[in-house]
Amino acid sequence: MPERFLGIDTSNYRTSAAVFDAENGAWHNEGSLLTVPEGAIGLRQSDALFQHTVHLHEKIEALPQGEVRAIGVSTRPRAVEGSYMPCFLAGQSVARSAAHLLSVPLFTVSHQQGHIAAAALSAGRLGLLDEPFLAWHLSGGTSELLYVTPGADGLPDCTCIGGTTDLAAGQLIDRAGALLGLPFPSGAALDALAMDAEPEKGYRPKVADCRFSLSGMQNQVENRHKTAKPAQMARFTLETVANAVVKATEQALKQYDCPVLCAGGVMASRVLRARMQQAFEGRVWFAEPVLSGDNAVGVAVLAARLYERNKT
Repeated sequence: MPERFLGIDTSNYRTSAAVFDAENGAWHNEGSLLTVPEGAIGLRQSDALFQHTVHLHEKIEALPQGEVRAIGVSTRPRAVEGSYMPCFLAGQSVARSAAHLLSVPLFTVSHQQGHIAAAALSAGRLGLLDEPFLAWHLSGGTSELLYVTPGADGLPDCTCIGGTTDLAAGQLIDRAGALLGLPFPSGAALDALAMDAEPEKGYRPKVADCRFSLSGMQNQVENRHKTAKPAQMARFTLETVANAVVKATEQALKQYDCPVLCAGGVMASRVLRARMQQAFEGRVWFAEPVLSGDNAVGVAVLAARLYERNKT
């Protein structure tokens, strides 16, 4: 029987299903963004849950057919007490039913743990999951710097040691995108626009103990919008985020001498990746853009690891 594993992730903005082959590391992901009304910068959970329910079967049906050893599913945003979003119920319901009918094990993980596993796989550094490392999870709703160690349950144990104290990096980027009339989520479009701009220093938020505030940066971005060309405003926004992320990473590395893994959709930004690579060459690792955003591949990878662990 092939060493194939099914992963399902129904996050706040993307429906995805994936298969991962533990023998050769091959993976196949099927996912699509949820539909957000034009001009809006988010979705109600009830709308997200409905869209997942309608489209998840399409993602699973598009995967290569074949037997699977186990199924993994994300059931909450983060592996901490009280972390909950109704949108994950869509994936959890399908995964539980499928595991029962197929008589295969079901493993539940957090969305954040899936992001980290996908980034490690994409970077060719799955071995990081067996040692301590730092990880950035930068997305539409999360901007956390994590200290990650192998958990007693076989999953990445993530302790937040830094990041934003208020507005997430992705929220700032999406609000900048809304000012420019870009589609939501705006990360990819804003990054493409920024690449046409002249070099830009951006604003330097105050960073203390690896933590920073981005809420005041929205005013800076809005003021920039009044005077700068769209490309320059886009570059200003991303460089401002990069300034905070680089400084927080520098502070963290003084306490933790270990590799840095970058995950989450915001980390697909070429501007941000270039800044991190320049500052921490040889110490920082990235997911490819296709596995930076929400996906089910990391969930399937963790299902494979848990399956192997539970065999012994």
